[in-house]
Amino acid sequence: MNHYPLSAELTAFVQRTLSYTSVDSSFQGLRDSYERMCRAFTPPRPAGLAVQELQLSGVPLRLYHPERPAAPSGWPWLLYLHGGGWVLGGLDSHEFITARLASELGILVIAVDYRLAPEHPFPAAFDDCLGVWRALEQGLLPLPLDPQRRVLMGDSAGGNLAAALCLALRDAGEPGPAAQVLLYPGLGGAANLPSRSQCADAPLLSSSDLDCFQALYLPGPQQRSAYARPLLAQQFAGLPAAFIALAQFDPLRDDGERYHQHLLAAGGQSQLYPGLGLVHGCLRARGLAPEVDALYSALLAYLEQHLGRP
Repeated sequence: MNHYPLSAELTAFVQRTLSYTSVDSSFQGLRDSYERMCRAFTPPRPAGLAVQELQLSGVPLRLYHPERPAAPSGWPWLLYLHGGGWVLGGLDSHEFITARLASELGILVIAVDYRLAPEHPFPAAFDDCLGVWRALEQGLLPLPLDPQRRVLMGDSAGGNLAAALCLALRDAGEPGPAAQVLLYPGLGGAANLPSRSQCADAPLLSSSDLDCFQALYLPGPQQRSAYARPLLAQQFAGLPAAFIALAQFDPLRDDGERYHQHLLAAGGQSQLYPGLGLVHGCLRARGLAPEVDALYSALLAYLEQHLGRP
């Protein structure tokens, strides 16, 4: 890790994150240690937040919104798809961000507990997220939703699912979100992208970790679907505006960069956050490292632009 010049604060965050290991190398052991790590970085829920759990399309969801009535136009809303390599995570793992966004932006945040690999490989997670989106579109949520102010957001594997959803909705001729917000997304880029070798042993996500997660999500013959690997899409026109945050020391860095370039080349809108000095999964260090706080500020400003008052 020495050849990645991280700040002292981010180095301490990485070391603390890596301390949550398990002697049990089974998937359950891996998930248990991941959940313990997540809990350690999850602050108490902000005051004044209403939280409820329900299912749509058979998929468990957790809803967060301020304890007040919705505006006449309905809640501005954000559908959040968590990271974890399609193998780890759930409703609790990303509450450090979902609850905070609902509170700070005064919006409805909907967290999705999609099925995980390897028990449920592609397209299970993708199908779950698409089913939830369509159920929301059909008005099946018992809360009023603003039809204009809605954003799809995901980190890492969740960024993959968010981008895939945008492609699927466009391909089906269905309305998509006002914006797609992708944090250090894994978009199925080629194994010979420069960041794969430059960041092969990067802290918190190595290239071999990435290969393992992809093999669990996409078993058997390599999946050639753009809904599994959004960078395989034939064309990138007609997609929602994007905010793509990279991490400099991340084997997935070039995935987000390529997607950004494809969107611009197709005449779309995309804002790239280069994430200098950052590592994969660093958003969990909000409040612990100035460079992560800078990313969070840029993220909030972009979300405010698309979810703020009409």
